[in-house]
Amino acid sequence: MDTGLSGKRVLVTGASGGIGSECARAFAAEGARVLIHYHHGRERAEALADELGGAPIAGADLTDESEVECLFTRAREELGGLDVCAAVAGVWPRDDEPVWRLSLARWDEVLRANLTATFLTSRGFLREVQRAGSGNLVLVGSTAGRFGEAGHADYAAAKSAIQVGLLLSLKNEIVRIAGGGRVNAVAPGWTYSPMTRGELDPDVVDRVTRTMALRKVALAEDIARAVVVLASDELSGHVTGELVTVAGGMEGRTLH
Repeated sequence: MDTGLSGKRVLVTGASGGIGSECARAFAAEGARVLIHYHHGRERAEALADELGGAPIAGADLTDESEVECLFTRAREELGGLDVCAAVAGVWPRDDEPVWRLSLARWDEVLRANLTATFLTSRGFLREVQRAGSGNLVLVGSTAGRFGEAGHADYAAAKSAIQVGLLLSLKNEIVRIAGGGRVNAVAPGWTYSPMTRGELDPDVVDRVTRTMALRKVALAEDIARAVVVLASDELSGHVTGELVTVAGGMEGRTLH
């Protein structure tokens, strides 16, 4: 089925990472023109750009207001505007810290890297939508934001805010500036990516998949396909404010 994304101008944040890079590939495969965002992974972004036939890249710290503004200026310069934004960028802290040991500094850092970065990205994109009168936004949350995650309350709180409060507010706001504009979100579960590298040995996989009907860890491509579907007016044109969980039927309880 034609997604209708051919020729669309798409920004993928965090495109130097595992899920972000697969999103960029998936949009490019549909004929979209993709701007690859990175923060620290310039070499990975450049390699991806070469793979996609010379796609433009742009570096920005998404927690820095001025750098985010420069990112969207770059998008206008390179693509002439934006039709879609996939706000994929996020950071999962590796250290397991229960709340009674969680420092305020880490709490602030994690919320800033996830929630604030997504807010600034969303705000920047909606300003582009206001100029153009159209556009679709896809936020990337996490199953941690649905079920919680012991040892990562900071990350779970940030992702919950993204895929509930922010999502449900933005889907009502976007229609004030674009009658057909849509905002949706994807919540990945455990996914093979650079962010989880070293965390998913066979014992861990056996443990985490006990809460899933499909006892397997997702591939980044699984998440990217859901993002593309939600970005497409052909495939989900009457879907907005929805959270699609891509986690093999995960529940907040043991199934196996």
